[in-house]
This record gives sequence, structure tokens and C-alpha cells, in this order.
Amino acid sequence: MVLLLLLLLHSGFCVLLPSPANVSISSYNLQHFLSFWPSPGTPHGAHFMVQILSSRRTRWTSVSDCVDLKPGQTCNLTSDFMDPLDHYRARVRAISTNQTSKWTVSRQFQPLSDTVLGPPDLSLSGCGSCLVLRVRLPTDKLLWHNTQVTSMYWEVLIHVHRTRDGAELKLKLPYKQESVIPYLEPGVEYCVSVSITTTFNPTSIFSERRCSFTSPPPSEISQFLLLGLCGVFGLVVFLLLGRLIRIHVRRFKPATCTA
Repeated sequence: MVLLLLLLLHSGFCVLLPSPANVSISSYNLQHFLSFWPSPGTPHGAHFMVQILSSRRTRWTSVSDCVDLKPGQTCNLTSDFMDPLDHYRARVRAISTNQTSKWTVSRQFQPLSDTVLGPPDLSLSGCGSCLVLRVRLPTDKLLWHNTQVTSMYWEVLIHVHRTRDGAELKLKLPYKQESVIPYLEPGVEYCVSVSITTTFNPTSIFSERRCSFTSPPPSEISQFLLLGLCGVFGLVVFLLLGRLIRIHVRRFKPATCTA
């Protein structure tokens, strides 16, 4: 150790730079980024390098695209955190011409549980007295090649809003790309929003509302025709009642006597 220190001093290489601060990993839809702040006193020309460690390995490895970062730049770790169920750490240090800092290590990070699942893609169509939901995760391409992930239990949280009177219904169904909401009123418009959760990650964002009728609503022509028929029927009933009343009055009209 003493020999190594003497060699470092002889070469002019000293550990003098302040370590980076606020090293953190943020993730959205399994896109992972490391960010940090240069500490006060870091020289203007300093750059930064990033290394990662998996729980299944014992050695830190450098991230090839993040060995010469400038202040304010982030490090994309998406392709380096390949296993969504593994646990990782990252560390950053500052480097100048003949100086370096100590490493600053991030907290432990698991891709699947620490990401935020964004709103799924949702389409909606009517099926008489039901609605058909077609749901697709924006992370499908990243997740479904992993058998550990596909064997996990995924759920769809569904919020149903009836446009006519604002009545609401909440459902929780096993995740499938196509699901059915049964027992709805025919010919009525409903609006639906959904989110996806797993046993590992309850953090998710609801989709925008999509609206659809359970079955096609009656057209304006049909409505006018129905109103017209009701009007004609009412007029016929009115005329028949009037005629019956007149007949009844004539039948029971008292006879007049003549002197």
C-alpha cells in the first residue's frame, strides 16, 4: 500500500477532486438513466466516468458510452441493465488531467420494480351489452422475451365512466391484450382508462380515457321516425277516444217531452 502511494505521488497523480453528488438512477418504461451533480470545487475541464455492478458479479465494469461525460450529461444504462429482475448499483467519479475523485455509489436498483410503468396503449369497441378492450404495454418488446417476467402475475386496473349520468365502475382483471367488460347497457356510451400493475411494481400511470358505445346508438332519422310514429299513434288514440265519447253522449242523452 505504501509503495503504491509512493508511485502515485511520484507520477503526480493525487486523489484531490471532490466526489460527484446526487448520483441517482431514474427509470420510465424500463428506460434507465443515471444522473449526478459535480460537487463544488470540481475544475471546469473535469469529466466523469461510470461503472456498474450486478448482484451476480463481483467486479465493477465500465459503461463504454459513459467514460467521458461532461457536467450535466446523463448516462443511459438501459442496455447495461439487461436482466429486469437483477439488482444493480452504479458509481461515478470525476477525472481531471492528473487528478481523480473517490467514487460516489448509487442506491441499489432493480429495473422492473424501480421503473415507472407508463400508460398502456388502449383501444375500445362495443359488443352489444359489453365493451372489448385491447391493451398493450409500451414495454412489451423489452419484457416478453424474458420467461421470468412472463410468468409473473400482471393485472389491468380499469376505470369505467358512463357518460350519460357519470356513474363509475372499477375493475381489476388479469392482464391480457384483449379483455371484455360485460353486463353494460346496450346503446350507451362509456369512457374507459386503464393501468397495468405487477406483484413487483404497483407504480403505474393510467391511460387517457377512450370512449365508445356498447352498440350503435339510434340514428337521428330513426329517432325522428320513432317520434313521428308516437305522434301518429297519439293522434289516432285521441280521435278514437273523442268518437267514443260522442257516441256515449248520444246514447245516454235524455229524451225531451212535448206538451
